[in-house]
Amino acid sequence: MSATKTPVPLDPSLYSIEGDALEFMKASTGIQDPEELKRHILAVQEEAYAIFPYPCIRRFSFIRRADMKLGRLPAYKQLLALGKERKGAILLDIGCCVGNDIRKAVYDGYPVENIVASDLHPEYWDLGHKLFNTTPETFPVPFVPGDAFDPAHLAPVPPFYSPPDTPRPELKTLTSLNPLRGHVSVIHTSAFFHLFVEEQQFKLAQAVAGLLSPEPGSMILGLHVGLPEKGFRPGKRERAHGGGPMFCHSPESWKELWDGQVFKKGTVKVEAFIHEIERKDLANVPGAETTSHLLVWSVTRL
Repeated sequence: MSATKTPVPLDPSLYSIEGDALEFMKASTGIQDPEELKRHILAVQEEAYAIFPYPCIRRFSFIRRADMKLGRLPAYKQLLALGKERKGAILLDIGCCVGNDIRKAVYDGYPVENIVASDLHPEYWDLGHKLFNTTPETFPVPFVPGDAFDPAHLAPVPPFYSPPDTPRPELKTLTSLNPLRGHVSVIHTSAFFHLFVEEQQFKLAQAVAGLLSPEPGSMILGLHVGLPEKGFRPGKRERAHGGGPMFCHSPESWKELWDGQVFKKGTVKVEAFIHEIERKDLANVPGAETTSHLLVWSVTRL
């Protein structure tokens, strides 16, 4: 879906939350009544969709575990262990939207003082406070707005293979991501890479890699739309930004990208697989593909 097309209307019937996702939202918002919680979430969803009509907002990915976001990624336990065992381990969420993933990490024990978030749209971060009934004082994670392709915000540099010469920055003083070069222990980025063409995905990977700490165990993890075989997504589905066909990596091409092109061959361990999901939210959308393939992945420094 490009910005020039009429967005698919919101559908409240797609709302579904249960189990630990429901308990997380109750605990995080302070709203215990299921119907009141539903009204609250629907109101925030409407505001978020008006900022930019991302399909993940329409299908409630920001509250549902079924979409296999951060808390369900295979490397999530490794993420939590780094937060507990490595002193000052910085967690960066790029393309954070309303911040639901890092809030789940804090809920599960990641030190809140070591987290930083970034997105192109600061309005989403503000809506995150509204969604979770917090303020910058009660949830003091620094938010750094910016375009990941703007060198003033995130300039690509080669990956670090030895500790950086610069000191670990004070997260609350950040005005761009550049001071984080070589200092970040964990980088999470989901539903982000598939917004861009193949060349841009490579440039984004290079930029993100330059932020990662060279310490063994440091990692980048996430998920986005992929395919069993590298290529363009079939059907009429277009990229949300800029339109045009959606380019998708396969597990094999994704591994080759990180291990040998972005990082020196043999210096990282890349795990990637395809997870197939049914897109029930598109069942009534004419011409839409109702099966989607998610590329679930992690890149860990050796």
